[in-house]
Amino acid sequence: MSHAVVIGGGIGGLTAAAALSLKGWSVTVCERAGSLEPVGSGLAIAPNALKALDTIGVGDDVRKLAAMQGEAGLRRADGRWLVRTSAEAALARFGDPTVLLLRATLVSLLAVRLTPGTLRLGTTVHAVDPHTGRVSTSEGDLHGDLIVAADGIQSAVRRSLFPAHPGPVHSGVTSWRAIAPRPEGDLRAGETWGPGQVFGIMPLADGLVYCYATAPARGEVGAGGPKAELIRLFGDWHDPILRLLATAEEQTILRHDVFCLAAPLPAFHVGRVALLGDAAHAMTPNMGQGACQAIEDAVVLAHVTAHASGTGATGGSGATGDSGTAAGGGSPTSVTGDPSALGLSGYTAARLDRTAKIMRRSRAICRLTLWSNPLAVRARETLMSLAGRLGDDVTLRQFEDVFTWRPPVT
Repeated sequence: MSHAVVIGGGIGGLTAAAALSLKGWSVTVCERAGSLEPVGSGLAIAPNALKALDTIGVGDDVRKLAAMQGEAGLRRADGRWLVRTSAEAALARFGDPTVLLLRATLVSLLAVRLTPGTLRLGTTVHAVDPHTGRVSTSEGDLHGDLIVAADGIQSAVRRSLFPAHPGPVHSGVTSWRAIAPRPEGDLRAGETWGPGQVFGIMPLADGLVYCYATAPARGEVGAGGPKAELIRLFGDWHDPILRLLATAEEQTILRHDVFCLAAPLPAFHVGRVALLGDAAHAMTPNMGQGACQAIEDAVVLAHVTAHASGTGATGGSGATGDSGTAAGGGSPTSVTGDPSALGLSGYTAARLDRTAKIMRRSRAICRLTLWSNPLAVRARETLMSLAGRLGDDVTLRQFEDVFTWRPPVT
């Protein structure tokens, strides 16, 4: 049985582990944190990612958490609609909803798909050899036929494989994320754009609301902490923004500057190593596709490597934590002699162009949100309003090429 070592226990890494195990790989996941307490509060799983999650049996569990109903869209700070559609129109067009859920919920759904012993918490990866498959960790050496680097935007593996790449750049914005109780009254999902600022409202299951905001980069936290900072920035915007901020608990508010990869990588693989998720294509959050593209990566990688290496669904135990041996423990069960036999060039071919386009579009939207000149803001609002009058079809068509993606079929 071929063995894969996955570096990183985030959404991309866990999806890759589950997908690879279903294709007959034994898998070890190395996560440097001592637990799977996820960073972040909420995330969007769009129709394209739901189809990918179907391949590992998680899609329907996520669909059950869909909470968006009725009108949604884009508004001005005074509450006037610029662009409107509805959750029902999106469902009819794409065949699936966009589900907003807690990151912790998705992590839990993925983690339970792993065979006990697969996940090694508190294990830091120090170095990888893309040619031999040797992985040096704080707990000893592992060997993998395939190494999956899902180690995030500051990926040490990416830096070692592509030292000439410029790496992450500042997007120009600071972001905030929070969870609040759902207020009484009608709650419309969507985003509100003001001069240089954005506030998003997304209903979750269990009577909660995911809120997010962006503004031009602000440096240190202002007086009173992030909650007071948000109220100063958005407290005079339309209802229910102030009510949501007032009831959000301070400890749920996450504040950080947003970084992204401005330049695509030349490839998503070197030797036995495949890069995945933010390690490969970190993007701004403006299209809600960061986690979705990591999930796509994972199922495509499992498909490509299963086809190339001759593995397949075994119906057996799948992932194990014992196949990648520690230092002094001998060799893994099966080591592919030629890394090119893994078919990772097919993975790069399938993923690089698609993710590069989404990276560019997301960053372009990010720049658009930063417009603050009154004339520029007025022009932006006029164009959006005109587009909104053309109806749901025009609004939803902008996401057609992203949301209609389908996973490969074996």
